[in-house]
Amino acid sequence: MDVSRYRTASFNYADVGATKNTFPARYHHVTESRVIGSGLKDFVAAADALMQWDMHRGAGLKVHSSEKSAVPDAVVVLTLGPIRIPCRVVYVIDEANRQGFAYGTLDGHPESGEELFHVDYSPADGTVTAHIAAFSSPGRWYTRLGGPVGRRVQSLFTDRYLTALAAVCRSPQ
Repeated sequence: MDVSRYRTASFNYADVGATKNTFPARYHHVTESRVIGSGLKDFVAAADALMQWDMHRGAGLKVHSSEKSAVPDAVVVLTLGPIRIPCRVVYVIDEANRQGFAYGTLDGHPESGEELFHVDYSPADGTVTAHIAAFSSPGRWYTRLGGPVGRRVQSLFTDRYLTALAAVCRSPQ
């Protein structure tokens, strides 16, 4: 798939970057965390999987991206069957013990909002924790009609993302 047509697409929501601060009240909010591993090797493996789109692949999505990894302004179009899910990376977190990114939905996305993914390493006890936080509202007519179905799909994929990152930590490195 050619993602170049999405390079100039607009975000389909006004609160770009809001995952850095307080989430806007008018959206549905999701916040999930899970301990996925232990030790620096698990942290590096999980961070690599996250930043190189492997978390999405592990969750069952096809990934079409303008960049091999999540960098600011990278465009990624995820596909689930015939459904196209275009996003643009809003910002990246690149700290010694925290790696991740947030992306925002583009015109054509089934939802409207932003999602933050990051993996944290605690040097104190070696714990590796994955975090997902999002705010969203229906972005297309069919997600508005579907009502709670969209929330269920979001919950399912949040769990799949966390499971995919945990699987990376369990595999031989």
